[in-house]
Amino acid sequence: MQRLLVISGIAAAVVLLILANAFYVVPVDQQAIVLRFGQAQYTVNATEAGMSEKGPMQNLEAGLHLKVPLVDDVRYYDKRNMGYDLQADEIIAADQQRLNVDAIARWRIKNPLQFFRAASTYEQGESQLQLRFTAALRGELGKVAQPDIISAQRATLMQRVRAALQAQMNTLGVEIIDVRIRKADLPQANSQKVYDRMKSQLQQKVSQYNAEGEGLYQSITGEADKQVRVLIAEAQQQAQRMKGEGDAERNKIYASAYNKDPEFFAFYRSLIAYDTAIKTGTPFVMSPDSDFFKYFKSKDGR
Repeated sequence: MQRLLVISGIAAAVVLLILANAFYVVPVDQQAIVLRFGQAQYTVNATEAGMSEKGPMQNLEAGLHLKVPLVDDVRYYDKRNMGYDLQADEIIAADQQRLNVDAIARWRIKNPLQFFRAASTYEQGESQLQLRFTAALRGELGKVAQPDIISAQRATLMQRVRAALQAQMNTLGVEIIDVRIRKADLPQANSQKVYDRMKSQLQQKVSQYNAEGEGLYQSITGEADKQVRVLIAEAQQQAQRMKGEGDAERNKIYASAYNKDPEFFAFYRSLIAYDTAIKTGTPFVMSPDSDFFKYFKSKDGR
């Protein structure tokens, strides 16, 4: 009787073990491949169903499923986006300048069956990703000069690197979501040389700008001086013209006054001559009969 109980207990344990091994669960953030003697039978919750010799392979939904106990094996793969940080590597740009580039890639397993056949495990998949990521970086960044890698051209370069890496990762069933160059620095040995070259280029620009500024200053001041001379000449010409017109008008008034009273006009002009010529302390040697002093004799000059 005791032996029968032991046998029954063992049988029950075996049945429970078989039943426990017959069921498996695939969460919504996971995808799986069911293998039978190492051969893929179908996929579960895969982003992209695999292909068998007979055509597209069956792809079940996530959840609880039944498999053949002790025969079928379930291989799980993450369905979420994953990141891979590529350690800083030295890249030679098209202008033969060296840069230490640190980049990161966002990727996911799109076809688990293809990934299983090409890489089998995450570790081997990441190892191949590292090699191809480095090759894509060197291939694309080696086509452009160093300033384009450091400057605003970086966004375009990252798209080109992503496309090149995607072309290489298609055979693994992997989708490259994004590639980012986090840092691109000069090697320490080249920093001083680059600094000196940049300083020399900036000094050349400063000299060029100073020369252009001096030339512009000379041009502006020369044009201003020319305009000043033109304005002064025009003002002098206008002054001479107005003076001539004033003299003409004065002579006209003198002539009109002379015609009205010649004797008074002669007397007035003599007074002006006296005021101009005779100053205090100025000696004159002149004949009393001179016409210059004729109005000193009498009011009518006799």
